Amino acid sequence: MAIPSVLQESLHDPVFWARYTFAHEEGPGADRLGDLEGLLDDDADEDLDDSSLDVTFEVGSGHHVVLSMDASADSYSLLIATPDSPEPVELGWDDLAHWHPHALRWTELDLICRAIATRDPRLPHPGTPLALLCRFAAVFDDDDVDQAVAAVDEAYAALRPPQWEGYWPSGADWLERADFRGANVVWQRDEVGNLWAHQDEDARDGEPFYSTRLGPDTGTGDGFPHAPLRAVLNAATVTVSDAGLTGDRHTF
Repeated sequence: MAIPSVLQESLHDPVFWARYTFAHEEGPGADRLGDLEGLLDDDADEDLDDSSLDVTFEVGSGHHVVLSMDASADSYSLLIATPDSPEPVELGWDDLAHWHPHALRWTELDLICRAIATRDPRLPHPGTPLALLCRFAAVFDDDDVDQAVAAVDEAYAALRPPQWEGYWPSGADWLERADFRGANVVWQRDEVGNLWAHQDEDARDGEPFYSTRLGPDTGTGDGFPHAPLRAVLNAATVTVSDAGLTGDRHTF
């Protein structure tokens, strides 16, 4: 099972999600916290030394997506690992200081979560992987945003306790931080399929696009890890295609 046992119960706890989504720090959904605010204040006084953990999801053929969590520091990182890389490499991170979370396009995250579900039926899509990983994906002018928001909503709803009527994260909360339609983010592709974005600051309308995915592959191993990401996406495509969940295979 990809979800560590220490995290299992937390996935059904509104206090966990209020912290994880930054609603506890005036992020989207903060206006719905209600009585949870007192619990969050109490939680802040607890010992969180054991709050660091990694959650690893396989997408196929030894390719993994890794969520590294440090709740005590309100810091979360997205990494990937391939059979050719001795250590996971970082795609992005989200915190309350110098965040660069926007590592994936929505279609890429959707593919990854479908591959995870194919590898492990206990992690259906939309479900836990999407709820945890959506903070690292954004939507753009060419995305089906209604479909994306509905999927994120369904992922969160799948974890909500049956009788709970208080604060719970929503697809609309996610979209508030992930929506880059009309923000002049332009995607470019090279001959091998690597994608990176550019945002014209002078023409920008709305939030800045905080990402490390802002340039081509340098070929030196520095900068955004385009080749490992392409390998992970290709492995996910094979996994999903072999399960008969998509039409033609796509090569990234």
